[in-house]
Amino acid sequence: MKKTARYVFVCGGVMSGIGKGIAIASIGTIIQSRGFEVTAIKIDPYINVDAGTMNPTEHGEVFVTDNGTECDQDIGNYERFLNRNIYDDNYITTGRVYEAVIKKERNLEYNGRCVEVVPDIPNEVIRRIKKVGRKTGADFVLIEIGGTVGEYQNALFLEAARMMRLSYLGRVLFILVSYLPVPKSVGEMKTKPTQNAVRTLNSAGIQPDIIIARSEYPVDEKRKEKISTFCNIKKEDVVSAPDIKSIYEVPLSFEKERLSQKILNKFQLRPKKKDLTRWEKMVRAIKAPQRKVKIGIAGKYFRSGKFTLMDSYISVIEAVKHASYYFEAEPEITWLDTEDYEKRPKLLSELRKFDGIIVPGGFGQRGTEGKIQVIKTCRTQKIPYLGLCFGMQLAVVEFTRHVCGLKGANSTEINPKTKYPVIDLMEEQKKLLSKKEYGGTMRLGAYSCKIAPKTISLRAYKNRLISERHRHRYELNNTYKEKLEQKGLVIAGINPETNLVEIIELPTSNSPRKFRDRKRGMYHPFFVATQFHPEFKSRPLTPHPLFRGFIKACLKRV
Repeated sequence: MKKTARYVFVCGGVMSGIGKGIAIASIGTIIQSRGFEVTAIKIDPYINVDAGTMNPTEHGEVFVTDNGTECDQDIGNYERFLNRNIYDDNYITTGRVYEAVIKKERNLEYNGRCVEVVPDIPNEVIRRIKKVGRKTGADFVLIEIGGTVGEYQNALFLEAARMMRLSYLGRVLFILVSYLPVPKSVGEMKTKPTQNAVRTLNSAGIQPDIIIARSEYPVDEKRKEKISTFCNIKKEDVVSAPDIKSIYEVPLSFEKERLSQKILNKFQLRPKKKDLTRWEKMVRAIKAPQRKVKIGIAGKYFRSGKFTLMDSYISVIEAVKHASYYFEAEPEITWLDTEDYEKRPKLLSELRKFDGIIVPGGFGQRGTEGKIQVIKTCRTQKIPYLGLCFGMQLAVVEFTRHVCGLKGANSTEINPKTKYPVIDLMEEQKKLLSKKEYGGTMRLGAYSCKIAPKTISLRAYKNRLISERHRHRYELNNTYKEKLEQKGLVIAGINPETNLVEIIELPTSNSPRKFRDRKRGMYHPFFVATQFHPEFKSRPLTPHPLFRGFIKACLKRV
């Protein structure tokens, strides 16, 4: 029998950044626990076709799917919570929608009639949403409409949602995630902003069925009654969602409010089961850590004025957490601005206080010399190190300069005229950039990697052939590969189709004799760097093997 999908739209009220993405992911988790198939869609109201050209300091992390889609970080949250891959069709932007409509018009698919913003743009949105339902075979399709109700940017997406409810009676539900502030000067939780948000949503022809009330504190009965009266919903459909320490507690918080049952009741569905056992076990480990592990992340996309924008590296942060929770440890993450080390090299001595250092992905020249000094310190002081994408490329540059003795070695991204281009632009990328084809043209998505025997990576993965996600234009120049190996660098992973170096390591006491004999005394407890982004595939219930190995090495220093 053909499945009939139910559609749940989630909108935001009062202000941005209140956790719609986590709300969607958590709703998906608890609906899954009741025995239903769930998928999730993110609608971004940007004109950008994808997130690849957006500045991570402003927009947050660019997440990459298996099939190479550069998308919003919320897709990463969906994957982590639902424990399944999300693909290209599940990411919708204003740019994608308009691009598709214009292409159809150019191809005479509208039979020569006038193409209008309404209904043609909303109809294209609806077509895409329905396609996801059909393609995935999901019982529930959860749709996050980005932005806040009342903004011009998401008006057409709200119109699509309104039209869907009219066409699919009994199969569409609306949830508003709103914020209830508690002004310190007043000392009382205020519902008026939420009331205004609901009226704004009403003006778009939409009445929310459930309101998730985000606040610093739990929402009391009096506030629930007030929201019920002024927002035209039942009191029991106001769900309290107070601030909590970990995002992974949110599904359990929702279940205390019986949210999954409320949603199923709206659709007149009965649960098939109820099982959050593994999730509950994980949350218990988060709440009662046995020890702490100090991790430094040396990046460049986290400083925004006087604030630290952690969203730029959200997948890295979550992967560290997943691996730490696996060992019942609490991670203490410190942001290291590598430009500070360029100005004051003496500060590098502070790295010894950390149990491990990560240099994540990035682009451009700013802060790179500081990163190279951080990597050198980790290598020589035997501090566990994990390099990701750019973090691998700079590790190769550092090794080439200070171990191979090729002074001035660099990446051609940083210095196009370097005498020793140990990191260079991939051949196919040279053709694309010469044509100024930038958007969506990097090496993107999942590629295979064959791991060398007796390496740290093989001990972590326990599999010779793996698949990992990429997002880069530059690679290790194989002209220098033999020289690097002669000096003791371990080439631990190679793409079998292109011979691209995917993983490098420093030898350990368990490394093959050929590495140990060539550079005695160069052993390192954990020094691994990857051209790919392992953080994209880490899940709370299944931490990524490399992050798990990294944290294990870090904990030996505690």
